[in-house]
Amino acid sequence: MSKRDYYEILGVSKDASKDDIKKAFRQLARKYHPDVNKSADAPEKFKEATKAYEVLSDPQKRAQYDQFGEADPNEQQGGFGGFGGQGFGGGGDFGGFGDIFDQIFNGGSRRRNPNAPKQGADLQYEMSITFEEAAFGKTTEIRVPKEETCSNCHGTGAKPGTKPESCSHCHGTGQLNTEQNTPFGRIVNRRVCPYCQGTGKIVKDPCRACGGKGKVKVNRKIEVKIPAGIDDGQQIRLSSQGEAGTNGGPAGDLYIVFNVKPHKIFKRDGENVYLEVPLSFVQVALGDEIEVPTLYGKVKLRIPAGTQTGTNFRLKGKGIKNVRGYGQGDEHVRVRVVTPKHLSEEEKTLLRKLETLGTGTTGKDNESIFDKMKKKVFKAD
Repeated sequence: MSKRDYYEILGVSKDASKDDIKKAFRQLARKYHPDVNKSADAPEKFKEATKAYEVLSDPQKRAQYDQFGEADPNEQQGGFGGFGGQGFGGGGDFGGFGDIFDQIFNGGSRRRNPNAPKQGADLQYEMSITFEEAAFGKTTEIRVPKEETCSNCHGTGAKPGTKPESCSHCHGTGQLNTEQNTPFGRIVNRRVCPYCQGTGKIVKDPCRACGGKGKVKVNRKIEVKIPAGIDDGQQIRLSSQGEAGTNGGPAGDLYIVFNVKPHKIFKRDGENVYLEVPLSFVQVALGDEIEVPTLYGKVKLRIPAGTQTGTNFRLKGKGIKNVRGYGQGDEHVRVRVVTPKHLSEEEKTLLRKLETLGTGTTGKDNESIFDKMKKKVFKAD
């Protein structure tokens, strides 16, 4: 047995809590248990970590170790004495990889009850919705394929009027034991009983509705209330709408993940909505009043004279409600000045005349309107 410091073996500090010590040992035990790790030094490292945990997890032994160092050698001869006196290499019966954790952390219990209630599996459903449905919410119905408890046999799997019998192969435990002698001692491995599939019961007269499984596949209709403000990729949980439980256990949950389709003109960022509005040179130069679409209908927006391309206007409260009810976003309108691609000869003539038109005869006053606009743009940048 290595004489390294027990705290060093587990990789914890000397003021580590009991939970920290337990967590560190779990990680090492899973890493070096011989049922999992086949390297030559794994058994020794496993024994070393287990001995360190045995001492440091016991307040009295830990206090003695902190004061005097390693415990009495006579106390160590029992191998894993702290776990019932059964050493890994001394003929102890720890069972398979899962059993050692049951014995160490579950008060010495080495068998799992196959007939204990077990919660059903969770399900996930992906739902595509429109931009508006995500913004305002909606109540709809979906059909989800799932397993439910058979109503004919009430989940027993046996024909009504009969009951399942205890499996004669595993004697109702749901597990079969196989023993193996190794250089480190006798190891008992446990595996699921193939005759009863780990249930511990045999159905001799199965239910015709479910074929003895106790569950049936259905295509269940479920009402879904889409909350206003849900965003792409977010999900909601519908409690107890998943797969049926086993042995009277609760059903699992249903998680609905939303895929929000993009909008033709609106873009979303959180609770805010963004819109780009194309305007002509005349509109931004002279100013105008336009109608702007929002999720709540059209509103009027005043464009001041001299508005530059890229200018943003905020429409307060015209965004999307927070999905948790914490306020509401805004709509941001961005102006984009559109340059005409096809001009008539008359339009070209007017633009050339406008280019040469000045406000005076000398100096800076002789600059054209376009020259002044260029300076404003570059200065703003």
